[in-house]
Amino acid sequence: MDRKYIIVGSAAVCVLLYIIEQVAGVNYIVKTIAKVLMFTSVPYLFGLINKISIKQVLNFKDMNRRNLRVGIFFGVVSFFIVLGAYYVLQEFIDLPGIAAELRDRSGITPANFILTGLYITMGNSFLEEFFFRGFIFLNLYKLENKRLAYIYSALAFGLYHIAIFRTWFSLWVMGLALTGLVAVGFVFNWLDAGTGSIMNSWLVHIFADSAIVLIGLSMFGII
Repeated sequence: MDRKYIIVGSAAVCVLLYIIEQVAGVNYIVKTIAKVLMFTSVPYLFGLINKISIKQVLNFKDMNRRNLRVGIFFGVVSFFIVLGAYYVLQEFIDLPGIAAELRDRSGITPANFILTGLYITMGNSFLEEFFFRGFIFLNLYKLENKRLAYIYSALAFGLYHIAIFRTWFSLWVMGLALTGLVAVGFVFNWLDAGTGSIMNSWLVHIFADSAIVLIGLSMFGII
Protein backbone atom coordinates (compact mmCIF):
# COMPACT_ATOMS: atom_id res chain seq x y z
CA MET A 1 0.00 0.00 0.00
CA ASP A 2 2.74 2.48 0.92
CA ARG A 3 4.69 1.85 -2.28
CA LYS A 4 1.58 2.04 -4.47
CA TYR A 5 0.46 5.26 -2.81
CA ILE A 6 3.86 6.90 -3.36
CA ILE A 7 4.05 5.90 -7.03
CA VAL A 8 0.43 6.49 -8.02
CA GLY A 9 0.13 9.69 -5.99
CA SER A 10 3.33 11.24 -7.32
CA ALA A 11 2.57 10.20 -10.92
CA ALA A 12 -0.88 11.79 -10.68
CA VAL A 13 0.67 15.01 -9.38
CA CYS A 14 3.14 15.15 -12.29
CA VAL A 15 0.37 14.57 -14.86
CA LEU A 16 -1.87 17.24 -13.31
CA LEU A 17 0.99 19.74 -13.24
CA TYR A 18 1.70 19.02 -16.91
CA ILE A 19 -1.94 19.79 -17.75
CA ILE A 20 -1.85 22.99 -15.70
CA GLU A 21 1.42 24.09 -17.30
CA GLN A 22 0.82 23.16 -20.94
CA VAL A 23 -2.97 23.06 -21.35
CA ALA A 24 -4.66 25.36 -18.83
CA GLY A 25 -2.56 28.40 -19.74
CA VAL A 26 -2.66 29.96 -16.26
CA ASN A 27 -0.10 32.44 -14.95
CA TYR A 28 2.93 31.63 -12.83
CA ILE A 29 1.27 32.49 -9.51
CA VAL A 30 -1.63 30.10 -10.12
CA LYS A 31 0.78 27.35 -11.25
CA THR A 32 2.89 27.88 -8.16
CA ILE A 33 -0.10 27.69 -5.82
CA ALA A 34 -1.24 24.48 -7.53
CA LYS A 35 2.23 22.98 -7.19
CA VAL A 36 2.52 23.90 -3.52
CA LEU A 37 -0.89 22.39 -2.77
CA MET A 38 -0.19 19.13 -4.60
CA PHE A 39 3.43 18.74 -3.46
CA THR A 40 2.33 19.11 0.16
CA SER A 41 -1.11 17.46 0.25
CA VAL A 42 0.01 14.10 -1.18
CA PRO A 43 2.81 13.65 1.41
CA TYR A 44 0.47 14.94 4.14
CA LEU A 45 -2.18 12.32 3.30
CA PHE A 46 0.57 9.69 3.26
CA GLY A 47 1.43 10.72 6.81
CA LEU A 48 -2.20 10.56 7.91
CA ILE A 49 -2.64 7.07 6.46
CA ASN A 50 0.53 5.81 8.14
CA LYS A 51 0.02 7.82 11.33
CA ILE A 52 3.36 9.61 11.12
CA SER A 53 4.21 13.31 11.18
CA ILE A 54 4.96 15.33 8.07
CA LYS A 55 8.51 15.74 9.40
CA GLN A 56 8.93 11.97 9.32
CA VAL A 57 7.30 11.73 5.88
CA LEU A 58 9.73 14.25 4.43
CA ASN A 59 12.71 12.87 6.36
CA PHE A 60 13.83 16.12 7.97
CA LYS A 61 17.01 15.47 9.92
CA ASP A 62 19.69 17.59 11.47
CA MET A 63 22.93 17.65 9.49
CA ASN A 64 26.43 18.25 10.81
CA ARG A 65 28.87 20.56 9.03
CA ARG A 66 30.94 17.71 7.68
CA ASN A 67 27.95 16.20 5.87
CA LEU A 68 26.89 19.58 4.51
CA ARG A 69 30.33 20.13 2.95
CA VAL A 70 29.48 17.39 0.46
CA GLY A 71 26.39 19.28 -0.66
CA ILE A 72 28.28 22.56 -0.92
CA PHE A 73 31.06 20.95 -2.98
CA PHE A 74 28.65 19.33 -5.44
CA GLY A 75 26.62 22.54 -5.46
CA VAL A 76 29.57 24.63 -6.62
CA VAL A 77 30.38 22.00 -9.25
CA SER A 78 26.76 22.00 -10.47
CA PHE A 79 26.76 25.81 -10.71
CA PHE A 80 29.65 25.79 -13.15
CA ILE A 81 28.33 22.76 -15.05
CA VAL A 82 25.05 24.59 -15.74
CA LEU A 83 26.86 27.73 -16.89
CA GLY A 84 29.26 25.63 -18.97
CA ALA A 85 26.41 23.72 -20.62
CA TYR A 86 24.71 27.00 -21.46
CA TYR A 87 27.93 28.40 -22.94
CA VAL A 88 28.34 25.33 -25.18
CA LEU A 89 24.68 25.07 -26.24
CA GLN A 90 23.63 28.72 -26.30
CA GLU A 91 23.46 28.90 -30.10
CA PHE A 92 20.80 26.16 -30.01
CA ILE A 93 18.71 27.91 -27.34
CA ASP A 94 16.26 30.63 -28.34
CA LEU A 95 16.48 32.88 -25.28
CA PRO A 96 14.31 35.66 -26.76
CA GLY A 97 11.66 33.07 -27.61
CA ILE A 98 11.78 31.62 -24.08
CA ALA A 99 11.53 35.12 -22.60
CA ALA A 100 8.50 35.87 -24.82
CA GLU A 101 6.78 32.64 -23.77
CA LEU A 102 7.45 33.29 -20.09
CA ARG A 103 5.98 36.76 -20.47
CA ASP A 104 2.92 35.75 -22.51
CA ARG A 105 2.02 32.43 -20.83
CA SER A 106 3.25 32.87 -17.27
CA GLY A 107 3.31 36.62 -16.75
CA ILE A 108 7.03 36.65 -15.92
CA THR A 109 8.66 39.93 -16.97
CA PRO A 110 11.90 41.80 -16.23
CA ALA A 111 9.97 43.73 -13.58
CA ASN A 112 9.15 40.63 -11.52
CA PHE A 113 11.90 38.24 -12.56
CA ILE A 114 14.23 39.01 -9.65
CA LEU A 115 11.49 38.14 -7.15
CA THR A 116 10.57 35.07 -9.21
CA GLY A 117 14.24 34.07 -9.34
CA LEU A 118 14.54 34.27 -5.56
CA TYR A 119 11.52 32.01 -5.19
CA ILE A 120 12.88 29.53 -7.77
CA THR A 121 16.26 29.40 -6.05
CA MET A 122 15.09 28.99 -2.46
CA GLY A 123 11.40 28.08 -2.42
CA ASN A 124 10.82 26.00 -5.54
CA SER A 125 14.07 24.08 -5.08
CA PHE A 126 13.02 23.10 -1.57
CA LEU A 127 9.54 22.15 -2.73
CA GLU A 128 10.94 19.84 -5.39
CA GLU A 129 13.48 18.30 -3.04
CA PHE A 130 11.06 17.39 -0.30
CA PHE A 131 8.66 15.91 -2.89
CA PHE A 132 11.04 13.99 -5.15
CA ARG A 133 13.71 13.12 -2.58
CA GLY A 134 12.03 13.44 0.82
CA PHE A 135 8.66 11.95 -0.06
CA ILE A 136 9.35 9.68 -3.04
CA PHE A 137 12.98 8.55 -2.86
CA LEU A 138 13.69 8.27 0.85
CA ASN A 139 10.36 6.65 1.65
CA LEU A 140 10.75 4.05 -1.09
CA TYR A 141 14.34 3.58 0.04
CA LYS A 142 13.19 2.91 3.62
CA LEU A 143 10.67 0.38 2.30
CA GLU A 144 13.60 -1.71 1.01
CA ASN A 145 12.86 -0.80 -2.60
CA LYS A 146 16.26 0.77 -3.20
CA ARG A 147 16.53 0.11 -6.94
CA LEU A 148 12.95 1.26 -7.50
CA ALA A 149 13.61 4.29 -5.29
CA TYR A 150 16.59 5.38 -7.38
CA ILE A 151 15.03 4.73 -10.79
CA TYR A 152 11.50 5.97 -10.19
CA SER A 153 12.47 9.14 -8.32
CA ALA A 154 15.05 10.14 -10.94
CA LEU A 155 12.69 9.44 -13.86
CA ALA A 156 9.81 11.28 -12.19
CA PHE A 157 12.07 14.26 -11.49
CA GLY A 158 13.21 14.42 -15.12
CA LEU A 159 9.81 13.86 -16.72
CA TYR A 160 8.15 16.40 -14.42
CA HIS A 161 10.34 19.12 -15.94
CA ILE A 162 9.05 18.41 -19.46
CA ALA A 163 5.94 20.37 -18.48
CA ILE A 164 8.17 23.39 -17.98
CA PHE A 165 10.48 23.30 -21.02
CA ARG A 166 8.53 21.26 -23.61
CA THR A 167 8.20 24.24 -25.99
CA TRP A 168 11.54 25.85 -25.24
CA PHE A 169 13.99 23.60 -27.05
CA SER A 170 14.39 21.55 -30.21
CA LEU A 171 13.74 17.84 -29.83
CA TRP A 172 17.40 16.86 -29.46
CA VAL A 173 18.16 19.62 -26.94
CA MET A 174 15.06 18.63 -24.96
CA GLY A 175 16.26 15.00 -25.00
CA LEU A 176 19.67 16.13 -23.78
CA ALA A 177 18.09 18.21 -21.02
CA LEU A 178 15.85 15.31 -19.96
CA THR A 179 18.81 12.93 -19.85
CA GLY A 180 20.75 15.42 -17.77
CA LEU A 181 17.87 15.90 -15.32
CA VAL A 182 17.44 12.15 -14.83
CA ALA A 183 21.19 11.84 -14.22
CA VAL A 184 21.00 14.73 -11.74
CA GLY A 185 18.12 12.93 -10.04
CA PHE A 186 20.34 9.89 -9.48
CA VAL A 187 23.09 12.11 -8.03
CA PHE A 188 20.61 13.84 -5.72
CA ASN A 189 19.33 10.45 -4.58
CA TRP A 190 22.85 9.24 -3.88
CA LEU A 191 23.63 12.37 -1.85
CA ASP A 192 20.56 11.84 0.34
CA ALA A 193 20.76 8.06 0.70
CA GLY A 194 23.81 8.24 2.93
CA THR A 195 22.35 10.76 5.37
CA GLY A 196 18.62 10.03 5.15
CA SER A 197 18.06 13.79 4.73
CA ILE A 198 17.22 16.09 1.82
CA MET A 199 19.64 18.82 2.90
CA ASN A 200 22.55 17.96 0.61
CA SER A 201 20.42 17.62 -2.52
CA TRP A 202 18.67 20.88 -1.63
CA LEU A 203 22.02 22.67 -1.37
CA VAL A 204 23.06 21.39 -4.80
CA HIS A 205 19.65 22.33 -6.20
CA ILE A 206 20.06 25.88 -4.87
CA PHE A 207 23.43 26.29 -6.60
CA ALA A 208 22.15 24.83 -9.89
CA ASP A 209 19.05 27.03 -9.88
CA SER A 210 21.21 30.05 -9.05
CA ALA A 211 23.09 29.48 -12.31
CA ILE A 212 19.80 29.15 -14.22
CA VAL A 213 18.48 32.38 -12.67
CA LEU A 214 21.75 34.10 -13.61
CA ILE A 215 21.15 33.04 -17.22
CA GLY A 216 17.58 34.31 -16.89
CA LEU A 217 18.81 37.71 -15.69
CA SER A 218 20.88 37.92 -18.85
CA MET A 219 17.93 36.71 -20.96
CA PHE A 220 15.71 39.52 -19.68
CA GLY A 221 18.49 42.08 -20.09
CA ILE A 222 18.71 42.79 -16.36
CA ILE A 223 22.48 42.19 -16.30
